[in-house]
Amino acid sequence: MQNSASEKAKSVNREEDAASSTGARKTTLLVVEDDENISSAISEYFTRAGYSVRTAEDGVAGVQSAMSDHPDAIVLDLMLPKMDGLAVCRELREKAPYIPILMLTAKDDVVDKVLGLEMGADDYITKPFSLRELEARIKSVLRRVRTSASAEGGSDDAPITRGKLRIDPSKREVMVGDRHVELTPKEFDLLRLFASNPGRVFPRKYLLEKIWDYSYEGYDRTIDSHINRLRAKIEDNPENPQMVLTVWGIGYKFCDE
Repeated sequence: MQNSASEKAKSVNREEDAASSTGARKTTLLVVEDDENISSAISEYFTRAGYSVRTAEDGVAGVQSAMSDHPDAIVLDLMLPKMDGLAVCRELREKAPYIPILMLTAKDDVVDKVLGLEMGADDYITKPFSLRELEARIKSVLRRVRTSASAEGGSDDAPITRGKLRIDPSKREVMVGDRHVELTPKEFDLLRLFASNPGRVFPRKYLLEKIWDYSYEGYDRTIDSHINRLRAKIEDNPENPQMVLTVWGIGYKFCDE
């Protein structure tokens, strides 16, 4: 076992040296998973796929690694020692909202999935899962964050200004007056979509399919949770929003005044 681990480490080092010599930057992935078999399988698969992979075995170590290594994406298990996945997700959303998070759950339970999404996870996958499916999900999350496909009504990455709100899609930056606002990838995509289409009403179902790429049936309250957090960050008074407005019984719209 030790020889095998040593050979794997040498292999990883050779691959990193090769990437360094060509000047290519590897996509970095942090795997926070306490099951050694699952963690090793993910690490081995993604290392072969060209990623630079780091692992953590508990929630506390996961937060520390995320803050020190700044990975491009995080695979986060729901059930972890020391700090569970929901608490990790909540803390990372406060400290590093820009990092995409894909949550692993061992339970095929709507409540667990909804809670994960409400805490700010960008996607989830239920165990047992295919490593190819996991890779596809991670690529999808990274693609949405990196390319941030032009919102409907916006033909390019030109800055969007709505009153005191300014959105720079190319830098994924948001300013409210002189204040810089840190948004999660999902919050940013929602705000950009709204601000690009002032006055247009977006049903919750449409937002789920648009922002999460596919339908999460029965997860309407996930949208409400994201909207509430978004308002808390951009509105002067979240209880009386002036920008992101509720259209009762349908969904939301951006103020068209």
